[in-house]
Amino acid sequence: MKYEPVIGLEVHAQLLTQSKIFCGCSTQFGAEPNYHTCPVCAGFPGVLPVLNRKVVDFAIKAGLATHCHIAASSRFARKNYFYPDLPKGYQISQYELPVCTDGYIDIDVDGRSQRIRITRIHMEEDAGKNIHEFQSDFSLVDLNRAGVPLLEIVSEPDLRTADQAGSYLRALRSMLQYLEICDGNMEEGSFRCDANVSVRPEGTTALGTKTELKNLNSFKAVEKAIRYEIQRHIDVLSEGGQLIQETRLWDADRETTR
Repeated sequence: MKYEPVIGLEVHAQLLTQSKIFCGCSTQFGAEPNYHTCPVCAGFPGVLPVLNRKVVDFAIKAGLATHCHIAASSRFARKNYFYPDLPKGYQISQYELPVCTDGYIDIDVDGRSQRIRITRIHMEEDAGKNIHEFQSDFSLVDLNRAGVPLLEIVSEPDLRTADQAGSYLRALRSMLQYLEICDGNMEEGSFRCDANVSVRPEGTTALGTKTELKNLNSFKAVEKAIRYEIQRHIDVLSEGGQLIQETRLWDADRETTR
């Protein structure tokens, strides 16, 4: 049986504001651990977040550039999860009423134009960073990144190959850099991507079981991880196995997902 890959991408772009999304702490990269923190981004009880207007301006700018509908009003929500890099126990994000919806980007693939739809663009705060020391039985937490403003840009599952995914990411990064709202530095984590990958029999429309790929810190890593995961899905199904919806890590040293 021949299978068709189905790929959707979730991009997190750090915004080039001087201060964080809900407090006045600096967003400067490379400071000493926990230097750019305050009671708001450290999640102290009783603090009141105040929205950075520049973040809204940048979100609308990105939405207009990607042909999105700009909402007259939008709403923040709490995304609850418990992890050391998120001291409040929830992330301030958007869900039901994002600021931008129903857009698209036209990309060039092998000399042909292809339209990739964008489901939504929404504002949210970044989490801190966990530091796992080598040969140690404990981890450290750096909250300098906690509260740094992000745009999450979610595509429809319109991509079919790893090369298309790479072209989409390069076009999106170039656009954000041209707009001067994100520096696009993947090594520093200011432009990050998660990939949702599934396969289905050719000629069918139902979506297959997907896996979400993380730890993708370069365009090459995205393309290699997607290619590997597509082949893994096909191998499992061809052998009569069953795929599990799960999150998988890209291991760049072994060039496998796990």
